[in-house]
Amino acid sequence: MNHPETGSTAPSTHAPWTHSLCEGLTVLELASVLAGPSVGQFFAELGARVIKVENPSTRGDVTRTWRMPGEENSDRTSYFYSCNWGKESIAINLKSEEGIEVMHELVAASDVVISNYIPRAARKLRADYDTLKAIKPDIILGDIIGYRPDSDRPGYDAIIQAEAGYYYINGNPQSRDWRPVKMSVPLMDILAGHQLKQAMLMALLRKSTTGEGSHVTVSLYDAAVSALTNYATSWLVAGQIPQPMGSGHPNIAPYGSVYQSADGQSLVLAVGTDRQFQKLCDILGLEGMASDPRFTVNQDRITHREDLKAILQKAIKELDRDELLGRCEAAGIPAGAVRKMDEVFAEAPDYIQLKGLNGASRGVRETAIWPPSSPENMESLLQPPSYAAHSKHVLSEVLNKPDVEIEALLDQGAVIQR
Repeated sequence: MNHPETGSTAPSTHAPWTHSLCEGLTVLELASVLAGPSVGQFFAELGARVIKVENPSTRGDVTRTWRMPGEENSDRTSYFYSCNWGKESIAINLKSEEGIEVMHELVAASDVVISNYIPRAARKLRADYDTLKAIKPDIILGDIIGYRPDSDRPGYDAIIQAEAGYYYINGNPQSRDWRPVKMSVPLMDILAGHQLKQAMLMALLRKSTTGEGSHVTVSLYDAAVSALTNYATSWLVAGQIPQPMGSGHPNIAPYGSVYQSADGQSLVLAVGTDRQFQKLCDILGLEGMASDPRFTVNQDRITHREDLKAILQKAIKELDRDELLGRCEAAGIPAGAVRKMDEVFAEAPDYIQLKGLNGASRGVRETAIWPPSSPENMESLLQPPSYAAHSKHVLSEVLNKPDVEIEALLDQGAVIQR
């Protein structure tokens, strides 16, 4: 089936299993920004048909307006490109009875619904699970919320990072004006999206054996706390509150800190064993350092981490970065260059990149799974849609509405076509 705007076709039936696993599945996306839409793109990459419902009062997903300085004036911003591949866009006025009826008809035609409404808004829009289950008993509804299911407080990545402890453990405490710092990547949204992917796959597995639908909910806050891992157990097990350490590691040294090489480049070491440390000392010409009581075993190196870093930095400053990284690789010592984004994508494999119509990379996949689908199979994935580009198409192809009824919905403003 050809799609408007792009002219691309539905995924090939000859694609590898990772690309056709969800072929025949219809996903209705009642979500915006990042966490929910990332789950929608995940299903699209696995072969599902994903219909993105957008709000006419905001002219669609708010990320359509989040442009970088100098970015072209388009409703498909670089941020929107990050999580909206493979979707069709329909704009529905959910403030109208006619619009809600159209949304409910799409629920009846779908297998999965993704939502990020706060509970109060979901009930008001009649997009809550009790309502959707009455329309389609075996529907799977996946919700992303901010906090507890009984809370109507919306969740925002920066606030969750602060409240879940991430701000406090980030930043460089040696800086004179150190303050708690946010991670640049919106990791709380990403973590919640990954949690919902797992939950919805489990719900689909359950449905395949029982025929029953499910309501699965992930909160940004819960996902954030769950991902604290060893930082959480430092408190829960050892009774210690983790302190900010810059890029260092609380349990291992030298691990994570940044060093400068002779040619002014940056690199990182990830030495996790005493044997690796001995080899590092050997290639840096630091004779006797591995037997120094301050550095003999990992626990000693943690205690004397500042002395350790100063000695290593002086030695590393004598070598060019690529020379040192080559020596480390040959000796089996984990080390890597600090790269800018252009350098990352000079090295990034083709299969992880999503191509635009002119063949240039315009995004990255949600499914970083090996073996991957080939780049050729990803070419059938729809480009991120313009706002309301597929409204008439969805009404006709998914709901089988006649032209006269479609025009009536457009005239009423219940549905918008770009």
